[in-house]
Amino acid sequence: MRRSAFFISDGTGITAEALGLSLLSQFGGIEFNRITLPYIDTEEKAIEVVKKITLAAEEDDAKPIIFDTVVNHNIRDIISQSEGFMVDIFSAFLAPLEKELDTSSSYSVGKLHSINHNNHYSIRIEAMNFALENDDGAVTRNYEEADLILVGVSRCGKTPTCIYMALQFGIKAANYPITEEDLEEMRLPKVLRPFKQKVFGLTINADRLKAIRQERRPDSRYSSDRQCQEEIRDVESMFRREGIPFLDTTHHSIEEISTKMIAEKGIKRHI
Repeated sequence: MRRSAFFISDGTGITAEALGLSLLSQFGGIEFNRITLPYIDTEEKAIEVVKKITLAAEEDDAKPIIFDTVVNHNIRDIISQSEGFMVDIFSAFLAPLEKELDTSSSYSVGKLHSINHNNHYSIRIEAMNFALENDDGAVTRNYEEADLILVGVSRCGKTPTCIYMALQFGIKAANYPITEEDLEEMRLPKVLRPFKQKVFGLTINADRLKAIRQERRPDSRYSSDRQCQEEIRDVESMFRREGIPFLDTTHHSIEEISTKMIAEKGIKRHI
């Protein structure tokens, strides 16, 4: 089964998309054609949106699902006249909140940014710079500042996870690659031992690791079956021997990996 899903907003559309996708993920048997339409902030744009929704309904022979966070009543009224099933996210939550708080919502675009402290941007940038400077073991002198140090074999997902945590949570995460030389000793590398309480391990299925490495260095020893299998086996053994908590990233998204690590290590989010 195939259905179109529209995420419509008079702002960036991030809220509509995030909440909408969370709900649609519960319906695994349906393939959704996702269309995000941000900055629908005029009636003229709303009319064009209706045309797109009508076309999708004709092509799918089914009503498109519409998630919106449009705060302008006139624009929302125009969109509601389309051939779609409309899920008005703001109204669904704001009406009960207005009743409970005994006050009316401002119904303003972009209010999320005003809720956050002004220094959140600076925290993100600082954490991002930290992740880039301390990527792949290039610099180790800043580990005292780190909230978390990710370790694992090459290409198991350390760098993107560090960057995500920096941007999403303001967490200063460094990462250090475990090499063949490190695995010969079967001990945590010497530079990491003073910061063992900050260390978290990542591992990955050997077949998946091979596929990733093949894209970088095809048909090399680095991407061979044997090399990938041995490195994964040895690094997991080292994690267990050293008492390092670790997570298999094979079937987890970056969001899931980050959330699980933060929860297990009890790391404080800075934003």
